[in-house]
Amino acid sequence: MAKDTFLNRKHTLNCKGKLIDLSQPAVMAILNITPDSFYSASRAVSVEQALRHTESFLEHGAKFIDVGAYSSRPGAADVNETEEITRLVPIVSAINKTFPEAIISVDTFRAKVAEEGINSGAHIINDIAAGNLDEKMFETVARLRVPYIMMHMQGTPQTMQQNPAYENVSKEVFAYFSEKISTLQNLGVKDIVVDPGFGFAKTLEYNYQLLKDLQLLSFFELPVLVGISRKSMITKALDIKTEDALNGTTVLNTAALLKGANILRVHDVKEAVECIKLISRLVG
Repeated sequence: MAKDTFLNRKHTLNCKGKLIDLSQPAVMAILNITPDSFYSASRAVSVEQALRHTESFLEHGAKFIDVGAYSSRPGAADVNETEEITRLVPIVSAINKTFPEAIISVDTFRAKVAEEGINSGAHIINDIAAGNLDEKMFETVARLRVPYIMMHMQGTPQTMQQNPAYENVSKEVFAYFSEKISTLQNLGVKDIVVDPGFGFAKTLEYNYQLLKDLQLLSFFELPVLVGISRKSMITKALDIKTEDALNGTTVLNTAALLKGANILRVHDVKEAVECIKLISRLVG
């Protein structure tokens, strides 16, 4: 089963004319331009620092650079739209100019921020709310004709961990995506990526059940993104600090790859690229 879900699924994304082949999984590097993201080493507080991070990510084999100007960690402070755009646009513009080969995604749930990011040189919209926090998001994605990553989440970043409850988390996430995919396809959106949202409105038990059942998402025949890197489903399970969670991240990324993940969204690019190369040899 691993061979079928890992290497034989032919997926591509059209990123402004650049056709990205995901028949072998790829790495998305996390670039947080926020002062309060949960892992401090992922933060960049200036254009220069963001460019240094990006250069390192690309040298180590990242396919995508995911730029976020709004921390979505549980209980994070809200940031208004203007501030998010002010943080985001100069960084995206600088990366696009300095590293024209980079495929940039903008991590935002706001349609206006997403559009400003695309107009500044980004290629992909990465929305943690799948349109639930901005009713204009789907129509904006359709109009811009860019790939769209949509994640499963209940509530908002401020409320999502307040007693999340599911009768069957895997079935409910599946149903959520089924409805969203249908809506997007009816709007003409062709390049869709699904992200089950590990750590977003999920308890430790829900996270592991979702990972156990990850192969269910292959039904949609769309790329699957997994973002597990250094999250609490590792640190709580092992009673360790975020800084010590690289090994746990690699273990769970391996499990995700064997269950069909196409994109690993990570803080540590080199290790994730190595993980993909080794698993490819194992199941190829």
